[in-house]
Amino acid sequence: MAGNRVLTETHMDVLKEIGNIGLGNAATALATMVNKRIDMAVPQSRFLSLEEVMNLIGGLEEVVSCVSLRLDGDVPGQILFIFNLESTFNLVDMLMGMEKGTTRELDEMGESVVKEIGNVLTGSFLSAISSMTGLTMIPTVPMFATDMLGAVLSASLVAGGYVEEHILTIETLLFENQEQIKGHFFLFTDQGSLQTLFNSLGLTL
Repeated sequence: MAGNRVLTETHMDVLKEIGNIGLGNAATALATMVNKRIDMAVPQSRFLSLEEVMNLIGGLEEVVSCVSLRLDGDVPGQILFIFNLESTFNLVDMLMGMEKGTTRELDEMGESVVKEIGNVLTGSFLSAISSMTGLTMIPTVPMFATDMLGAVLSASLVAGGYVEEHILTIETLLFENQEQIKGHFFLFTDQGSLQTLFNSLGLTL
């Protein structure tokens, strides 16, 4: 069972490196997209259980915005990039050059901004994983939703039958001046995918 596997310091170093490479990719892509510098940081890259993921975001009833996509290829699974509602509004303000607090609900433009940022960040971390492992990772067309976390997880994961208990979690911070916005990248994998990932790096799990 995945829950009985031991994650060593070497595994965690790999995760940190994936986060750092993804960060560099994302910062470059964001600067090109919004034509200004958005500083970024990855405070933590780790594996969490599903219960820990829910607690990290704020519980099943926390309203979130989520960019999700199916991952095919050598490491099949599901990717979610999640912002809580306040961070979502602040993200729109930051990227649209508006004063913090201007956005209080998501219109079509706001949804488009959040979806595009989720695409950029997700693609950046996927590229980092692929470059380190040599594995083929094929993302499907992303979907966007705003709903309670429980509904998002149910729609994205339960229907997919994900069984791995270790969920790759990369915390992401975006900065502009004194403003800070937190989001989370989650990779939920099909059975055996994590083993494939670490085997490609000469590690076992």
